[in-house]
Amino acid sequence: MQRPIGALSDKGHLWGQCVTMDSATAMTRPKTFRQRFQQVLRRKLWRMDIADSAWIAETASLDRNWPQGIHVGEGSTIADWAIVLSHDHTRGLYSGTVVGARTIIGARAIIMPGVVVGDDCYVEPGAVVTRDVAPGSRVSGNPARVHKAHTPD
Repeated sequence: MQRPIGALSDKGHLWGQCVTMDSATAMTRPKTFRQRFQQVLRRKLWRMDIADSAWIAETASLDRNWPQGIHVGEGSTIADWAIVLSHDHTRGLYSGTVVGARTIIGARAIIMPGVVVGDDCYVEPGAVVTRDVAPGSRVSGNPARVHKAHTPD
């Protein structure tokens, strides 16, 4: 099922282009040549753990100083100018950073080293995530705070 430009997804997120709902109801967007090239570099050359179905914007920055510490789950989206870090030279910290499956990282959000963002989370644009985020949570702010927690069915 195709949705027109600027349509809201089933989760209420506004996308800037058409999205496709596949049989598993996961949203996918087409990848540009540059995005496909960057994904090959990140996975093969830098050895980052990135799922095939993850969508990472061309302008997003994933830490290359310790690339083995980056883990991105299935169906995750990392928006424009977002930053995912896995090291901190000032503290001498090299720690794995995990973005869970089906998680959306908003534009210009920053994920600090060693943070685990659970499955099905939504990190609001501009948020600075300094602590672990429970699965199904929505966080915003600097530092990021839980805006809406997931309630189990």
